[in-house]
Amino acid sequence: MGRLHSKGKGISASALPYSRTPPAWLKTTPAQVEEQICRLARKGATPSQIGVVLRDSHGIAQVRVVTGLAPELPEDLYMLIKKAVSVRKHLERNRKDKDAKFRLILIESRIHRLARYYKTVGVLPPTWKYESATASTIVA
Repeated sequence: MGRLHSKGKGISASALPYSRTPPAWLKTTPAQVEEQICRLARKGATPSQIGVVLRDSHGIAQVRVVTGLAPELPEDLYMLIKKAVSVRKHLERNRKDKDAKFRLILIESRIHRLARYYKTVGVLPPTWKYESATASTIVA
């Protein structure tokens, strides 16, 4: 998939398996998986880092398949909101930074596009809306 606001052409990626049930050879219970997730989250790991640890160390391909749990806000959208909040904070200190202002516009357009996608897929509720004033409360 190509890049949105730059010249990169992107790379191909593998598709996730369709299987919606946990594999028969997996002996870990959902409670044990939740406990490991909480332990890693307390250490400050992001959801993708937690997924890598669970996949590589414990053989858990997807947490959603095993436990049925998923974050209320998808990680890519959360990281974009976090980036927009940090750029907005930078702009409060540096009012004349025109490039940062332009990059903030690009980041927020990505947020709106991704939110529209997640609303159509059903991950976000249809009434969810990104507002720059309340974005810092989402991240904090």
